[in-house]
Amino acid sequence: MIIRTAVLLLFYAGIILCLIPGLLFAAGLGLRETLVRIGKWAMGASRAVLGLRVDVFGRVPESEDGPFVYMSNHVSLLDGPLLFRLIRGPVRVIMKTSLFRIPVVGLAMKIIGFIPVDRSGTQGGRAAVGRAAAAIKEKGCSFLIFPEGTRSLDGRLQTLRRGGFFLAREAGVLIAPVSIEGTFEIMPKGRLVPGKGSIRVFFHPPVADPEPGSSDFEAWMSAVRERLSSFPA
Repeated sequence: MIIRTAVLLLFYAGIILCLIPGLLFAAGLGLRETLVRIGKWAMGASRAVLGLRVDVFGRVPESEDGPFVYMSNHVSLLDGPLLFRLIRGPVRVIMKTSLFRIPVVGLAMKIIGFIPVDRSGTQGGRAAVGRAAAAIKEKGCSFLIFPEGTRSLDGRLQTLRRGGFFLAREAGVLIAPVSIEGTFEIMPKGRLVPGKGSIRVFFHPPVADPEPGSSDFEAWMSAVRERLSSFPA
């Protein structure tokens, strides 16, 4: 484990050093999608170094099918980078503010257009939803949301929050549910170094708003929750 940890630290240090020139170049020219491609390459390289097997099921939507609000269960720090790598086309993420303080990576996320959310009150969430909806309408990019709001401690799906549903309704887009299995065993909350293992990702068919214009989200939330809780054999 010590050797594995040392190798991973060296690898990530090298990744960050490699990112700096590309970050400065892309930032100077305003090439956000170049940064997205660099980030996806880094995620793919990380998966190979970690020795993770990832099996994808269902149909991954093409970029021209969207944009969407992607929603996934959340059990590990690996979930976000994994889905960022797998989702096709322009994609942004709404993330807690503290993650933007990570050196180099945090700056890259800001330049790409990831949106920080202050989870201490409702005002921060509303502001983040408004910014994300504007980005979907103006730039045609999808967004990745973890509707539980935080990682599960036991691997089971928690109560879904309404923010992502407000976003999808305000932007007028479908929700694309994604189920993840395996990341909880590899890197649960509290573990700093991931182990080895297999991950299964299932892209469910997108779900339309069953009651557009309504102030109620219950039917939509129930349909999405049913899909997130299932993993077809």
